[in-house]
Amino acid sequence: MSSSEEYINGHVHLEESDMYESDGKLFLTEAFNVILEEILHKGTDLKEKVCEWKDPDQLRALLDLDLREHGESHKQLLQRVQDVARYSVKTCHPRFFNQLFAGVDYHALTGRLLTETLNTSQYTYEVAPVFVLMEEEVLRKLRSLVGWSEGDGIFCPGGSVSNMYAMNIARYWAFPQVKTQGLWATPRMAIFTSQQSHYSMKKAAAFLGIGTDNVFIVQADESGSMIPEDLEAKIVQAKSKDAVPFFVNATAGTTVQGAFDPLNHIADISERNGMWMHIDAAWGGSVLFSKNHKHLLAGIERANSVTWNPHKMLLAGLQCSVILLRDTTNLLMHCHSANATYLFQQDKFYDTSLDTGDKSIQCGRKVDCLKLWLMWKAIGTHGLSERVDKAFALARYLVEEMEKRENFKLVCKGHFVNVCFWFIPPSLKGKENSPDYQERLSKVAPVIKERMIKRGTMMVGYQPMDGHVNFFRMVVVSPQLTTKDMDFFLDEIEELGKDL
Repeated sequence: MSSSEEYINGHVHLEESDMYESDGKLFLTEAFNVILEEILHKGTDLKEKVCEWKDPDQLRALLDLDLREHGESHKQLLQRVQDVARYSVKTCHPRFFNQLFAGVDYHALTGRLLTETLNTSQYTYEVAPVFVLMEEEVLRKLRSLVGWSEGDGIFCPGGSVSNMYAMNIARYWAFPQVKTQGLWATPRMAIFTSQQSHYSMKKAAAFLGIGTDNVFIVQADESGSMIPEDLEAKIVQAKSKDAVPFFVNATAGTTVQGAFDPLNHIADISERNGMWMHIDAAWGGSVLFSKNHKHLLAGIERANSVTWNPHKMLLAGLQCSVILLRDTTNLLMHCHSANATYLFQQDKFYDTSLDTGDKSIQCGRKVDCLKLWLMWKAIGTHGLSERVDKAFALARYLVEEMEKRENFKLVCKGHFVNVCFWFIPPSLKGKENSPDYQERLSKVAPVIKERMIKRGTMMVGYQPMDGHVNFFRMVVVSPQLTTKDMDFFLDEIEELGKDL
């Protein structure tokens, strides 16, 4: 090939590259308009469906999921974006009550878009200078709400991983030799957590090689709170099996009932037994913003570590989870560091203590602080407090209205924004003593759930629990909600179940 041909070919490739970039920017602009219209406009409109339900085979056919040798046209790709938006569940819809997150905060969403576009990995100051400093400030502010003037912490990919961090750090604190020598160098270890705690405790014990058989389950009372007397009994039981109690997990806001464990009492027991006390406040931690309700977390400052998910009640957006530590001895770094010399050089031209990546079990780590920081900047601590208080007020309103209707029965009266209840259809009224009553009642929630999803009017979860047959768990969290939405919810459940 002649040099002129190489030049021409190179020039052609350059033009193709320019064209690709131009097409890409046009696609991004048009796709963003679809996102704005289909998700942020229609997805938050009460007249629109929460979900355009399709069975799996129908959805596979509609989406054309096959990946082929050659790319598709601009028009086809925009249709793909449209289809993804159309057939996905709109978690920003005011009547999405299915999980412990809901709604949309536009400042937090802007933060998410900004971090995705910058595509930064948060491990060193040199590559993420803005976000290293920002994470430091957000963690400091969250720790101050817990009641700590000093400490440590890191953003993690979700509450389950935050809980795993806590267990791993606690094990290193109790048995530092485990990092180099492994489980061979440790005795049998015992973990304590309530029967209503999150399943991530068992997952963490399995993942870390401690073993699920060494997770001692502590009884909870009717409201879902841990019974301290049973915690003490379980510690005695573990010691009788030659296990060393080293970690107790208390929960602030259980997943189903929204219960808060008695933190001060658990802290007393932990201190007497020389155990690390962790609080899984993934769900309930945001109550610390509320002057009216933060008493639910009395004693949280006595914990060694706290998990907190601002992507839940504060609406920071998935994912936004932190592990906070009272420790000031750099346990987080000592436990996890591997001192990779290609990344964490100690002779850099700036303060290398700002390279926080070695505190993490990850290498690449997404920026999760900006969405929370920008939202906090926008509405302030006062605005976040109002958001929490409004959720409490609406949950109380829902319970009061529910108690006026004869077809609803509360599982128990909670203190948080989880409202657990049974819908008693007309055919089961007055038949509580029938031998098949519980079996028939257990089938009510699944049928109503199917009907509501196919109608698309709303989405709410159900589950059995501790001898209770299937009941609904309504979660009141989105600031877009009003009392009219609570009334609609009750009316719709009655409408969907009136013929059962």
